[in-house]
Parts: sequence; structure tokens; C-alpha cells
Amino acid sequence: MAEKVKSSNDTGKTAKENTFVERTSHMRTYSPAVDITEDKNNLYIHADVPGADDKSVNITLENNILTIEAHVEDIEVQGREICGAEYASGDYYRVFTVSEAIDRDKIEAKMKNGMLSITLPKAEVARVKSIPIKEA
Repeated sequence: MAEKVKSSNDTGKTAKENTFVERTSHMRTYSPAVDITEDKNNLYIHADVPGADDKSVNITLENNILTIEAHVEDIEVQGREICGAEYASGDYYRVFTVSEAIDRDKIEAKMKNGMLSITLPKAEVARVKSIPIKEA
């Protein structure tokens, strides 16, 4: 099932099309780290998008390309001075090529504590089926 979802990183190239997408933004753009897992019925994408919430994330599926985009604003700390920061605000952008083996009408997404979880149900034809053996 590994070929069901192909990923590209923040270069904007998809694994299937190798088309370069130029993004124009004054913000940094990060490629969120993801884990892709599967079970008998679904593929799952879990993406780290710290600082994002369900209102700042946009997920689209067009022409077999699943796109995750998110925007995070700077965190303002009132009454304190930042002495060191390892986190910077910016946009998140990641694309995946999705095969025909995914049921597009049943894709779901959830967001909790900076973790985006996308469930991609396998189409009935892509599910593993057990074939019983009959006596001869």
C-alpha cells in the first residue's frame, strides 16, 4: 500500500508530477513532519503543525494532489522579553499524491494540540480480501 500516498517536501515538487510550484509569501514556509500509517481499511497521515488550529489549516484535494497548508502567527509574550527562541512563526505546506485506491468522498481530518490527523479510507476495490479454499 506504500504507493497509495506519495509525498513531497517543501520544495513544492510532487513525487508523481515533478512540477515546481513557486510560492510567494513574506513568511517562512515549513514542511511539517508527518507519519503515514495504514490498517486494513484506511491510510492515516499525522502532521505536526505546532501553533496551528482548525481555523488556520486548509486541506484540499484536486487532481490526485492532497495539499496541507497552515498559517501560524507570531506568539506575543506580554511583560516578558524573549531570551531564546527555537520556534518561529510561518506557513506550513506539504503535498501528497493520492492514488485512485482512496475513497475521496470519505476523507476526514481532525486537529488537536498542533497535530493534524487525516484519515484516507481505502476504496472497496483496494481492500485486502480473504479468499476461502473449497474442498475439491
